[in-house]
Amino acid sequence: MFTCIFRATFFALAVLSASVVMAQTPPADLPPPDGPVDANIRKEVVETLAKEMEAAYVYADKGKQVAADLRGRLAKGEYDQFDRALPFARALTEQIQGPTGDKHLRVNFSERDVNVPPARREPTPQEVDEQRAFLRSINFGVEKIERLPGNIGYLDLRGFATAGLGGDTIVAAMNLLAHADALIIDLTQNGGGDPAAVALISSYLFDSRTHLNDLVMREEGKERVEHFWTTDSVSGARFGGKKPVYILTAKRTFSAAEEFTYNLKNLKRATVVGETTRGGAHPGRRFRLSKNFGAFIATGRARSPITQTNWEGTGVTPDVPATAEQALNVAQRLALKPLIEAEKNPRRKAAMEARLKTLEEEAKPGEAKK
Repeated sequence: MFTCIFRATFFALAVLSASVVMAQTPPADLPPPDGPVDANIRKEVVETLAKEMEAAYVYADKGKQVAADLRGRLAKGEYDQFDRALPFARALTEQIQGPTGDKHLRVNFSERDVNVPPARREPTPQEVDEQRAFLRSINFGVEKIERLPGNIGYLDLRGFATAGLGGDTIVAAMNLLAHADALIIDLTQNGGGDPAAVALISSYLFDSRTHLNDLVMREEGKERVEHFWTTDSVSGARFGGKKPVYILTAKRTFSAAEEFTYNLKNLKRATVVGETTRGGAHPGRRFRLSKNFGAFIATGRARSPITQTNWEGTGVTPDVPATAEQALNVAQRLALKPLIEAEKNPRRKAAMEARLKTLEEEAKPGEAKK
């Protein structure tokens, strides 16, 4: 179970006990597995995928449309050309993403048996241990914490690891950043994760309980709504709701990372710097298609309490456009300018002015002097 399919959705699988999950994009340095397929396997995979899309996809009409298209292609023999698993899975992924525009939808091949647990099932102790070991190996998504010149905090966050497993690491990171005068959260390499972790980190950035997001889930033909708020209290010190926050984004910023960005942008709690994000707002879960094939199917949709919609298909647009490579430079300049204006200590002010000048000189030609 925990092969590349697990690695491609490790944050999602790590919250099997939760009511919803959001997919994690595959790490770029892991080559996808491949293997032979025959007519029987192709038939089983396509028929099961069509059945699950029809029964579970968040938009019932789109699910039926996709199911009919898949069955029609199967009847015409369009899949006979595939004798390898990887191109077959990629073709199916394109065919289910095309009519829906849903970038969460994905078909994967695994070298091991795909044993997807029932929805909302508690993970076994062995599963939890394996999940924890993998998440520990990437430090629960926390890549770097740094204090930049001018007392600007910097958090390079590569994923929103399951709050139940990575909460201590998240709490430690936020406490280290609590006394910064401004905060930059780098999500340029963040492919998503656990909505509960989004709420946990957000709780350190507000002074009072705040409604962040809702997830509307399709379950047995009915809708169930789950609400996400910041917590009333946090472990340690809050960063607080007054000091400036900047979020860095890239084209690959996805899923729960987009939710975090979308929430804070609409709540006017952060300035978004960088590129428009990838555009995936639909949580869901994994389905077994055959012994070695699985699919992530969106069974719900995010809904902002402010916009009453989400970022699906459009992504989150930045407040200050910049390339992913230049976003950190731009954000530091944005953060330094008001800090310089407010600084009363001449020596500190001079040091910050020197830092700002260096950043302006380091900006690439054509990059606006923000």
